Formats: sequence, C-alpha cells, structure tokens
Amino acid sequence: MQNSLMNRLAELATVTDTPGALTRLFLSPAHQRAITLISAWMQDAGLETHVDAIGNLVGRTKNSRGKPTLLLGSHIDTVRDAGAYDGNFGVLAAITAVKSLAAELPYAIEIIAFGDEEGSRFPQTLSGSRAIAGSFDPSALDAADKTGTTLRDALLAFGCNPDAISEIARDPAQILAYIELHIEQGPVLEGAKLPVGIVTAINGASRFSVTLTGTAGHAGTIPMAMRRDALAAAAEQILFIQTFATAIPNLVATVGSIAIHPGAPNSVPGRATYSIDIRAPDDSIRAQATAAITGRLKEIAASLDLDITLTQTHDAPATQCAPWLQAQLATAIAAQNLPIFHLPSGAGHDAMAIAALCPVAMLFVRCKGGISHTPEESITAEDADIAVAVLLEFLRNFKKPETP
Repeated sequence: MQNSLMNRLAELATVTDTPGALTRLFLSPAHQRAITLISAWMQDAGLETHVDAIGNLVGRTKNSRGKPTLLLGSHIDTVRDAGAYDGNFGVLAAITAVKSLAAELPYAIEIIAFGDEEGSRFPQTLSGSRAIAGSFDPSALDAADKTGTTLRDALLAFGCNPDAISEIARDPAQILAYIELHIEQGPVLEGAKLPVGIVTAINGASRFSVTLTGTAGHAGTIPMAMRRDALAAAAEQILFIQTFATAIPNLVATVGSIAIHPGAPNSVPGRATYSIDIRAPDDSIRAQATAAITGRLKEIAASLDLDITLTQTHDAPATQCAPWLQAQLATAIAAQNLPIFHLPSGAGHDAMAIAALCPVAMLFVRCKGGISHTPEESITAEDADIAVAVLLEFLRNFKKPETP
C-alpha cells in the first residue's frame, strides 16, 4: 500500500505547468493532465468518473444510485513552486482506501478532486467546493486571471458548462458527511511524535491593513523627542501583537507584510502600512483578541501623536468539525493502537465550504518540519500507510447517528 500511494504521489507531482517546479493551476493544461491520470486511478479502484461543471473530478462507487453518500476528497491545484502532498495526498489516499474495501457498503462514496482550493489563478478560492455545497457566487465567473481570461471563458475552454454550476450542488438530504485527509502543514504532530491527529476546527480568520501616519523628515536634523516616526510606532505595535498572541492558547497573530514611506536611509518614516492576520478555532476568542489588539494599537498611536487607520480586509468564521465524526475517527485510530490526539487547523481547506452542506471532519498527517507550500514538503510512507489504514477502518464502520 505504501509504495503504490507514494509512487502515485510522486508521479502526480511531475504533472506541472512549469517544468522543474510543481505549479498546477486551476483549469490549466497540467490540471487537465492530472484529471486524466487520477481518473484512471479512480477507475482502477472501481469508481465511475466524470468532470463536473466547475472542473472538479468526481469518482463514485458503482451501482450506488439512490444511496446516501459519504464524500471524501481534497484539492489537486497547487500554489506556485509547491510541494507534492498538499491536497494531492487527500485525494490519492482516499482512492487507495476505497480500492481496499472488500465488501459493499450500505452507502455510496464519492471522492472529489477539487480543482480550485488555493486560488492561485483567479482572485477567489474554494470555487469547486462552494459549487458542491451550493454556495458558489455566479459573479465569480467574471473574475479574470493575470492574462485577462475570465473564469467563465477558462471553464468553457476546459470543456465545462459554467451555466450548469448550480446543478451540481448536492442535496443535503442525500449527503452523510465529508471527510478530508490532509498533511498538517504545521509542526504540532511532529512535536507530539504522532503520525496522525484529529482536527477539531478550522480556524476563523480576521485580517486588517494598518496605516500609521506621522511626519517624514531629515534623519539628521529632527531631534528624537520631536519625531513622529511611523516605523518606530509600527515596531512597538508589532511587538505587542507578537507578545499578546503568544500568551493565548490556540490564537495566532501574524504581521506578514510592511511598507514604509519614504523608505530612505536618511529619512524619518512618515508613513507605515502593515498587515495583521488573526486566527483561532473559536470565534469568541478571535473576536476578543481582535478587540484587544486593535484597541491597544490605537492607544500606542495616540501616545506617539500618530494618526492610525485600521481597515478590515477579510473575516471568515471558524469551521467546527462534527464531534460524532471526530469520535469515529478516534475509534479508527485506536484500532491502529495509536494515541488519540486532537488539534485545530490553522490553514483553510475545502472542508470549510463543504460545512455549509453537511457535517465535516479532517484527519491530519504529520509532515516533516511542518513545512508546506514549498518543494521541501515531506511525509513518510509509514505515516501515509497509517492514515490510509485509519480511513479504511473508519469507512468500514461508519454510521451516521440516529436523529433524535
């Protein structure tokens, strides 16, 4: 099982739009080649395949029409210069597990290889999973990539029918749940010395753009006590953000970009603009942290006689993984004689969109150094094998709780 899955992951990693680096963009030639390859693997596992109106590849168990359906999957698009396992692992691990099922199940399985999770080509993400969940916004079809090609035109060129996207939305009454296997993309499992972990929630996120405005001036002529230095204020604020977030469990806050003006070595910076990304698996914790951080930033700016503008650029709620699905994953892990370990997901996943359709759960797999979105992304064959074994045990014993 190990060698087959790892060999397939290695083969899929050669399917790229950029020779010498893994870059597989949504609706690109590499995306088409990946669909052809993965479709053959799905069919080898006994699945019937088709590409839907948004460019997702769907494999469904045969002779299962009318049965309630369990969804498995992840994405097959990548960031630029990507690693081999982000997204791809979840799709191929699901195919491997389904091929190993010896008995017919009382439910249907659909494995979905979503085409657009990363948003590396068009200015939106999760197009494929939103369409499945029935929450795709048709106005997104007018969004254009860097060449000016709209999503609508790209879908038509790919052989898809954008006018039929609403028709692929699943009926919630027919969908049991959604399970996604994914590499952790973080160092927690490696630190715990465990191969797999159960995701409790996908972090909600708030993002802000902060602009501090002071007074630019000559670095040699303005006394320190008389300066309105925007960069010095930004430095104090950023240090506060780091210290504050470190003290709160499961909260992360990041300043990922900063720009200053005029940006000369002999000038006092008159303006500084930076970003803040605040995430937590609990929306109340995130809201409290956001209020505390933004309040303190205003106090620091006022104390240094600077003007401050705070603009929220993004807000997404946390996605909770269903406790009953977590419990069944825990039983499957225990069957492998492994400890049960829970952790939140700091990154976004297709499960966020599918949660609008049905209960969701995720199983994380350890990755070396917690590194992802780079060619250094790495997992072991042993961990991959354990993840497939857990999923297989889960599928064999899956049962949706009775509605009270």
